Amino acid sequence: MRTLTEKEKTALKLLTNYSVDLTLIEPTKTGLGKSIMDATIPVRTYLKEQGIHDYDLQLDGTEHKVVLEETFLITETGFIKSRTSIYRPRAKKKRGDPRIWFKKLPEYANPNDILAITNFDGKLYVINISTLAIDTLLSSSRLNPLLELVQDIQRKNNSVSIELLEKIKILANKGALPAIRKGDTAIGHTLETALGIAQNSSKAPDYKGIELKSYRQKSSKSKESRKNLFAQVPNWKLSKFKSSREILDAFGYQREDDFKLYCTSSTKVRNSQGLILRLDSDINQLVENSSKTDIGDFVVWLMSDLKNRLLEKHNETFWIGAETSSINGIEHFQYTNILHTKKPIPSMFELLIEQGEITLDHLIKRNSKGGANEKGPIFKVSTSALSMLFPEQIEYSLVS
Repeated sequence: MRTLTEKEKTALKLLTNYSVDLTLIEPTKTGLGKSIMDATIPVRTYLKEQGIHDYDLQLDGTEHKVVLEETFLITETGFIKSRTSIYRPRAKKKRGDPRIWFKKLPEYANPNDILAITNFDGKLYVINISTLAIDTLLSSSRLNPLLELVQDIQRKNNSVSIELLEKIKILANKGALPAIRKGDTAIGHTLETALGIAQNSSKAPDYKGIELKSYRQKSSKSKESRKNLFAQVPNWKLSKFKSSREILDAFGYQREDDFKLYCTSSTKVRNSQGLILRLDSDINQLVENSSKTDIGDFVVWLMSDLKNRLLEKHNETFWIGAETSSINGIEHFQYTNILHTKKPIPSMFELLIEQGEITLDHLIKRNSKGGANEKGPIFKVSTSALSMLFPEQIEYSLVS
């Protein structure tokens, strides 16, 4: 695909900001003349992920062609009824190349225009981001076909977040909730219990695909230093140490009745245990290193695993702030506001680690059997860098 123009980049950004999930395709002059387009890897992947079509399972030949009748080409004033043909032509020595075609496309697009394809409710919509004034259409006070589609997509995509927001608002307006346990996790556990969310060990988001992260508000935002992202153990196969117990044995310390290792590691400075993180971009790894010469590098994370974990955990997140108070010796939480984020940028995760804005907490304690209980390692991001990792943000006030 050719390089996008500034207009096309702006159009693409506007559509994605409106939660339109899409893929791009570029018809050529030859393709428009012969009514044929290559179904590129991004197009094939999108159709498969959307449950529309899997080219890998399709046999060659026109007799195995799949036709999607519910297809529309979007103009400024209407929807052009089209249909999508999906097929592999028969080839002599190899599998036929995957093809796709939209009826009436030569009337709609010029050679080398960039077309956005999006699926909504099992129907495919084609949007010419080269010729349509996307910004004007989406900001119009009058309803138009593109704005109508985008609003429908938003309503569907936001239905769960609207439902959850209303539930939390109802709880918040009942007043402060008493903590049902003590400690750092009390704030989140209390809210999730009130919402009817059962506690489990799943790594999946908490509420119908939305992750909940509650935190105690400080007197000023500058004091709210870091927010939890996720827990992720090292890749033990690639690491010198093979368990949390080995880490505890090497760097732990005695505090009253507990032998533990509670510390923060970053790429900027060694901590009091002599530990520091190092980003090795050449092999795409995050390494933790000890100042002890007989130990050196001792655990490793693959950056691809960390980025995938970020996307899995935080595709959509409610960061819920609460004011705390003590009533009759019991901590209470008044949930006051929500920061709603979507779709983190994985490349920023790497940059923020390098800049020391994302850090790692070890929370390891020796158990009664001599083993190690590990609550982490937990990756955390500084509050000031949150907007760099999550550019899509909306703030809600909970108490009316």
